[in-house]
Amino acid sequence: MIHNLKRAWEDVILPIWQRPKRVQIAALCYRETPHGKEVLLITSRDTGRWIVPKGWPIDGLDGAGTALQEAWEEAGVSKADIEAEPIGFYDYDKRLSEGMTTPVIAQVYLTRVRHIKDDYPEVALRKRRWMTPTAAAELVSEPDLKEILLNL
Repeated sequence: MIHNLKRAWEDVILPIWQRPKRVQIAALCYRETPHGKEVLLITSRDTGRWIVPKGWPIDGLDGAGTALQEAWEEAGVSKADIEAEPIGFYDYDKRLSEGMTTPVIAQVYLTRVRHIKDDYPEVALRKRRWMTPTAAAELVSEPDLKEILLNL
């Protein structure tokens, strides 16, 4: 009996409880101004909290390519220079449509915006705002993302 309980714990319950983190790709969009760098935050579709554009990996695109695609769809970034490697990572719990959450690690790609459009796929679903990295750090919820913003 104890052997069966131990096996059920190790084979069924523990793997569900300790799910591996899923990966998302994020674009930390910025621009240079006479007063220094500004970053672009957008609101999430479900809760309206301030976030950076991000999404699941896209087949056929690398991390930087996925980040650029998410920046376009969610924030209207149409031309940008992007770093090939992530500048950092942050953890958060992603809400799923079924009301459950899944642990996620987001890879953050620094994205220098060259052009932004007013008409883009998710324009009706989100707000967007340019702000200083310090102001952005005060608005985001994830501690590691705050740190990335403050180190920008």
